[in-house]
Amino acid sequence: MSIADKLLDWYDANRRTLPWRAAPGERAEPYHVWLSEIMLQQTTVTTVKGYFAKFLERWPTVETLAASPLEDVLVEWAGLGYYARARNLHKCATVVAQTHGGRFPETEVELRKLPGIGDYTAAAIAAIAFGESAAVVDGNVERVVSRLFRIAEPLPGAKKAIKAHTADITPTERAGDFAQAMMDLGSGVCTPKKPKCLLCPLNRDCAAKAEGDMETYPVKAPKKVKPTRRAVSFWLVHDGHVLLERREPKGLLGGMPGLFSTPWTERTKFPGKDEWLTHVPTNDYWKPVEGVAKHTFTHFHLETRLVAAKASARHNVENGFWHPIDALDEVGLPTVFRKMLMIVPKL
Repeated sequence: MSIADKLLDWYDANRRTLPWRAAPGERAEPYHVWLSEIMLQQTTVTTVKGYFAKFLERWPTVETLAASPLEDVLVEWAGLGYYARARNLHKCATVVAQTHGGRFPETEVELRKLPGIGDYTAAAIAAIAFGESAAVVDGNVERVVSRLFRIAEPLPGAKKAIKAHTADITPTERAGDFAQAMMDLGSGVCTPKKPKCLLCPLNRDCAAKAEGDMETYPVKAPKKVKPTRRAVSFWLVHDGHVLLERREPKGLLGGMPGLFSTPWTERTKFPGKDEWLTHVPTNDYWKPVEGVAKHTFTHFHLETRLVAAKASARHNVENGFWHPIDALDEVGLPTVFRKMLMIVPKL
């Protein structure tokens, strides 16, 4: 039997039941596949399930998502992180609704032209939703294939070889099931540590298993040390409301609400009073707050201290808006700002 046949037999008996997957023998809904794949980037299946259900309830079709204001999408996305995904999600929905009549293109090549859809996502949608024999490579597949063929080149340089090997073993029939089978195998059997090789349908085909060095693969280049940025953020209250900033549409956390802050700069010490006073959003009386909020982004750590004040009035501040403190859960604050709330004082 071929690798594909062995894996598909295993998948038929062991496939995970996931809310975006079609039942056996049925074709997946492209909108569901696209939405789940965007959400699953850098995020766990467990986390995505709740968000996926929430999005489908509010926006059951790509047209309804496209018709919704971006701000509403960002609010519902809050907590999933990597907010450029949410902006591209809305942009892609708009293109599909307005340019493609609400139907996703059916080929990997055409899908790649849509906003926010890269090589992996295009291949996944093409294979799972439309049956195209596309080589789908995510982190789980990288691990499975690098062990199967004992690919010694470190990532990310090995990606080209992994993609080529994946293409070689991808069948022309049931390509979508094969892609999902590879994901399930990597998630539950061919795990990063202590892989369950005795349960693996491909254990006799696996070069790393033959040599007993499975955990060596995929080979990874040494990690770079993440720098630490430090900033001071501003907590300004008036009559049960707090002043929030609507961040610029592009860039890190683009379009999301948050606290006004000094620039997030790599440095060994926090900005001193003389410095943070040049960034305060109003001329009220500001006092430092005890405690440090810590958050890690993909490329850096952020440490934040707060200074707080009671506003003399509900000032109008550029890019700012006032929001009820007891309804902050409804505004869609990113996790980094929700962590700052944990050191907020009572004023």
